[in-house]
Order: sequence, then C-alpha cells, then structure tokens
Amino acid sequence: MNHLIVYSHPNPQSFNKAILNTYQGALQGRGHTIQVRDLYAMDFDPVLSADDLRMLHDGKIPPEIKAEQDLVRWADVMTLICPIWWGGFTANLRGYIDRVFSLGFAYEEGPAGPKGLLGGKKMVIINTMGAPYQVYERTGMIKSMGQVSDECISQFCGLTVMEHKYFGNVVGCSAEERRKMLHEVKILAESI
Repeated sequence: MNHLIVYSHPNPQSFNKAILNTYQGALQGRGHTIQVRDLYAMDFDPVLSADDLRMLHDGKIPPEIKAEQDLVRWADVMTLICPIWWGGFTANLRGYIDRVFSLGFAYEEGPAGPKGLLGGKKMVIINTMGAPYQVYERTGMIKSMGQVSDECISQFCGLTVMEHKYFGNVVGCSAEERRKMLHEVKILAESI
C-alpha cells in the first residue's frame, strides 16, 4: 500500500517527530511504500497566493502544487501528523491543504453541491495537544476539531477517515506515558 505522510513540526527533536518515526517504521516493517513530506524541512510555502488562484482558475497548476497533488493521487492512505495549535492544524499544514486540495483536484462543484474527488483513499490524523485530552473534550474542542478536519476537509474531499488519534498532555506527561503513546502509534500503523 502507498502511504503519504504529511508532517508538520518545526523542532526535529519533538515528540511529534518520535510519532513520525514510530509510525513510518511500523509501516515499513509491514512492507508499505512511504513518502514523507516534512513541511518545515521542505520550507513549504503555505500561502495560497493570487498567482496560485489565477493559475488554478486558468486550468494551470503551479509546479509546487502539482508535485504534491501527484503524491496525493499516488497514495492509498494519507496521514497528517502535527500538534494542535490554537484549536487546529499548524499554519503550514493548513496552508498545504489550502493549496493542494484545490477545486478540480480534491472536489468539484456540481448541480447538487460540492462532490469529493478523492474517493477510495483513506485518511489518518495524529494530533498532539499540550493540555490533557479531557480538557479538550470537556470544552467541546475535540468535537469541533473533528468536524473541521474529519468532515469539512477529509470527508468533503471524499477521503474516508480511518482514525483520528489525539494525544493530550504531551508537554507534561512522563517518559512512560510517552512510551505508551508511541506504542499506540505503532499498533495503529500495524492495523492498516
């Protein structure tokens, strides 16, 4: 199976990087083919510019966007790994979605409304959070974040969300708790 992992964290020593390494290693151990897009390492421009919009409107795809769309087409499973900042994805991951999941590629407008064009592909989302999971759940943020990422983005584009994993309190947890989280990541990857 072909896996596209889109990873977003500026610190190469972060817990998110440990998640990426664990997930990628488990997938490789099962014989899957993987492409990782480390948005910070790539210095990916997250801004959907006026030039981008004009080119897309004219049916021309900017080369940087086309390269990413080709990888999305190639993938059977797309995985997003990033921390939750201000109730959502990091800015460069959100910008990746703005630029890559464009009209005519990820969805189209029709007489009955928008239609997703990425059907048959799966989505996995792994997010870390600074506060405990229960805080996000109690305030309704888990539900809100799920509606945006799982429904408004993934399902809107035709992707089937296999799993959305949230890991809370990653800043204040113990090394043992982090080991347990990484074990969950490994189990998740092995279940695909």
